[in-house]
Amino acid sequence: MTATPVSVNSNACLISPEIGKSVLAPAHPPLKLGVLASGSGSNFEVIAQAIQNQQLNAQIPVLIYNNPEAKAAARAQKYGIPSILLNHRDCKSREELDTKIVKTFQEYDVEWIVMAGWMRIVTTVLFDAFPDRVINIHPSLLPSFPGIRAVEQALAAKVKITGCTVHIARLEVDSGPILMQAAVPVLPDDTAETLHARIQVQEHKIMLGALALIAESNQKDCD
Repeated sequence: MTATPVSVNSNACLISPEIGKSVLAPAHPPLKLGVLASGSGSNFEVIAQAIQNQQLNAQIPVLIYNNPEAKAAARAQKYGIPSILLNHRDCKSREELDTKIVKTFQEYDVEWIVMAGWMRIVTTVLFDAFPDRVINIHPSLLPSFPGIRAVEQALAAKVKITGCTVHIARLEVDSGPILMQAAVPVLPDDTAETLHARIQVQEHKIMLGALALIAESNQKDCD
């Protein structure tokens, strides 16, 4: 008897908790988000675009980037958002960099911090200034495959499902309470590039979903 092949939709995913219209409903007052980015800033732009389209009730008073070549700065300019370069190479320690970050975010009256592709290890300086208000996104279903090259780790382990996670950041890398996850199937012919591209599509969804949950909670606290 020949087994019938199982058809896998390359775009299929499972998001938990499910994103619904109620989650994306406007909240008041808007969240003030400080964003940290090191690279292309695609997650940053997704947030900025959702705010512009009134899909997310938030503000981005400032973007901080640490790499002079980061494309995130150009994306910020596109949306009229101030961007500030704090080059880690100019700092003698991680704590010195984080001290500058905290000072900048406090000057811009930031409430929550979003690490949107921030490729620096964060210290207690930042966490103490913004306790339980720093969120991170990681391209795996944490606690599986923490750290660098998570997509490559998943392929090497030959798992059938991986994904991405938005979580409250902690001192231990890629740890902390999980806010939202999306599962993504690993296809037989996947490379790190193809798999990462599909994961990134879901990253954008759950980043907005998690921020909407935070906004909803913020609204309840203000009522």
